[in-house]
Amino acid sequence: MRVSIQQKPFSLTNELESFTAANTAAGAVVSFTGIVRSEPENPLEYMLIEHYPGMTEKTIIKFMEKAAARWNLKDYLIIHRFGKLNPGENIVLVVTSSKHRRDAFDAADYLMDYLKSRAPFWKKEVSEKGVGWVESKPSDEIALKRWK
Repeated sequence: MRVSIQQKPFSLTNELESFTAANTAAGAVVSFTGIVRSEPENPLEYMLIEHYPGMTEKTIIKFMEKAAARWNLKDYLIIHRFGKLNPGENIVLVVTSSKHRRDAFDAADYLMDYLKSRAPFWKKEVSEKGVGWVESKPSDEIALKRWK
């Protein structure tokens, strides 16, 4: 059970192989990877992600503990990057394991919904059209309502 807020890139292959090897009692491992996206109508030069060290980890751990209490998880991993990220780079990795796939899928989905809308990260996009902070979307709030 690990949360890592880091500036350096992570290897999907290494993280998933290590996680899976440590979860031989699980029948399911589910992963989600978020990447920096660049829209054709407004090409992104880069994204700058900021956070408050300490507070960010504590907040994410609370989400993880809620997921573990709600679903029968064997293990979970969240890696979230900060700093300057270019289009195509990995931002976040969420991995869950459980005895059965439904718990692993639902927990990973829940964790991503909370990371997207409640984790204390601030994202600034720098593009050809200028600089702007990424704002919460109504669809993110709607997604959260599924978990109440």
